[in-house]
Amino acid sequence: MLLIYLVVWDWEKLLQGKIRKKILVVTGTRAEYGLFKNFLHEVCEDDDLILQLVVSCMHLSSEFGLTYRLIEQDGFKIDAKVEMLLSSDTGVGVAKSVGVGVLGFADAFDRLKPDIIVLLGDRFEILAAAQAALFLKIPIAHIHGGELSAGAIDDNIRHCITKMAHLHFTAAEPYRNRVIQMGERPDFVFNTGSPGIERIRKWNCLSRQTLEKDLNFAFGQPTFLITYHPETLDINGVNTDCTELLAALDAFPNATLLFTEANADEGGKLINQLIDEYANLRADHTHIFTTMGDENYISVMRCVDVLIGNSSSAIIEAPAIPKASVNIGKRQDGRLRADSIIDCGSDRHEISTAIQKALSPGFQNIVKNTVSPYDHGDSAKNIKNAIKKIDLRKLPRKIFYDIPLSVEAVNEQ
Repeated sequence: MLLIYLVVWDWEKLLQGKIRKKILVVTGTRAEYGLFKNFLHEVCEDDDLILQLVVSCMHLSSEFGLTYRLIEQDGFKIDAKVEMLLSSDTGVGVAKSVGVGVLGFADAFDRLKPDIIVLLGDRFEILAAAQAALFLKIPIAHIHGGELSAGAIDDNIRHCITKMAHLHFTAAEPYRNRVIQMGERPDFVFNTGSPGIERIRKWNCLSRQTLEKDLNFAFGQPTFLITYHPETLDINGVNTDCTELLAALDAFPNATLLFTEANADEGGKLINQLIDEYANLRADHTHIFTTMGDENYISVMRCVDVLIGNSSSAIIEAPAIPKASVNIGKRQDGRLRADSIIDCGSDRHEISTAIQKALSPGFQNIVKNTVSPYDHGDSAKNIKNAIKKIDLRKLPRKIFYDIPLSVEAVNEQ
């Protein structure tokens, strides 16, 4: 009887012209999955949509914690797993991983036949997914385009994905303008803010006591959350730069240090090795996490005194808590900054001075009044609603949008 009802229900939707759209989401890392979470729930709870979930890269690696299990624990069905990550720490290894990824994503997309593929950010596995979608003529919706991060190869990848994508959901108005500047139609470029800000605003975070019990550490006075990734456009400096960071932390012998490991980028293994060696010398106050889990990570961010490193989470999410951040080096150069962020070079003295400033009462007062440039309302719902309203069948035929020249520019020519 139930089967008959479901069949009739689907036929009624079909007759009404409401064929359910298949929305495929690709995720390759723990951080990106956390940004996607609210959107995944939005799609699952919409009777007009079907969620298809493809996981890849770091999610499937034991070295990075097999985090696909966390996705399953959250109740999401994984429709395909694309193995692509080679056990390598070189540019050649990353390039070959992209090639393997294109093969795997092509097979997965061809089997699942989605109406649109939603991609977030700028990592190499997302580039592989975008390439496969392009040749299969499946429309792409891209989140977090138009941004700059001049110290990483991700900057180039992000702009490549923008030109392959059809719908764009940016985190701030300057980023929307930049995507349009790249030739994308203004009516297909939406400023929805960062999904990461939305998740911070809506989640009930875990208590300090729960975190200490579940993660097996104790918060100290002070406590630092440290995430440091390689500057992939200057890979020769990874050893020196990471060593300088660790030396700067020696200026705070009583601090509790919480490290999250580097991503699967060129140079990431070396950083993780250096952190492991450092932790062995300072075992009483140092804790390393391959992955904390998304809910734990946001909760820990709320409880620490300063975020240190060069992660985008310290630039985008931390000001919304609000929490002080020390951003090291050039990896995040070009991103919009809130007042709660202190930029410094890679020298140990610059880093330790910046940390001291972040801890000072005067700067903590500035942090309390910080306004995030990435907050623009209900990001996940707005992204979902925009995808629902658009006729996806017409998207693959893209036309380059030329920005009209001003009278002054015409006269100059």
